[in-house]
Amino acid sequence: MNDKAIQGATEVAPIHSTKQRLIEAGLRMLLKHGYNDLGIQALLTETRIPKGSFYHHFKDKEDFALQVVDSYMTQVHAGLDVSLTDPNRPPLLRVRDFFEKTQASYREEGYMGCLLGGLGQELSGVSEVFRDKIAECFAAIADRVAGCLEEARKRHDIPEDSNVQEMADLLVDCWEGAALRSRLQRNPTSLDAMLDFYFHAVTTGQQQNTLQAR
Repeated sequence: MNDKAIQGATEVAPIHSTKQRLIEAGLRMLLKHGYNDLGIQALLTETRIPKGSFYHHFKDKEDFALQVVDSYMTQVHAGLDVSLTDPNRPPLLRVRDFFEKTQASYREEGYMGCLLGGLGQELSGVSEVFRDKIAECFAAIADRVAGCLEEARKRHDIPEDSNVQEMADLLVDCWEGAALRSRLQRNPTSLDAMLDFYFHAVTTGQQQNTLQAR
C-alpha cells in the first residue's frame, strides 16, 4: 500500500472502535440507570450498533458491565498517576488533588457519583462476581493512596506511627459515602466537607504529636 493509500485509510478510520463506543455509552448509562435497568437494546439504539456487533465483543450483559468497570478503572489509575506522582507537591496535597479532580468529574456528569459505589450498592448483595470485582477495585485505589501516605509519613507530615493502609481504606470508604450523599443532593457539599474533615484530622494529629514531643 502506498503512502496516499495509507493516509486515506487513516482518514476514514473511525476515531473509536465499536467496542469502545459501546463501553463509553455503557458507562454513561450505568451511571444514570444502574445495572438492572440497563437494557441492551437501549444501548444499541443509543450507539446505533447492531446486536451482532455487541455479542461479538461481549458474552453477555454481565461481561459487558465488568469490562465497563475495567475501562473505568483505567481512567481512575490514569487520574491517580497524574495526581499522586507529581514530585513538585507534598504527598498529602497530591492525595487531596486526586479526590478534588474526581469531584470535578462528578460535577461535569451532574453528580451521578462513582460507578464503583453505584454498582456495589446495587449488586453486592446478589452477585458474588460483582462484589469481588468492586472490592478489588476499591482495594487497588486504596493501595495507591497508601503509597502516597507512606511518603507523607516518612516526611513526618503525618504521625510516624500511622497505619497508612488503614488511613487509605478509611479515606476511600468516607469518599464513597460522601459521593452517595452528593448524588442524592446533586451538589458537592458532602464531598467538600468530608475532604476538609479528613485532612484536618490527619494534619492536626501530626501537630499534636509535634507539640507533645517538645
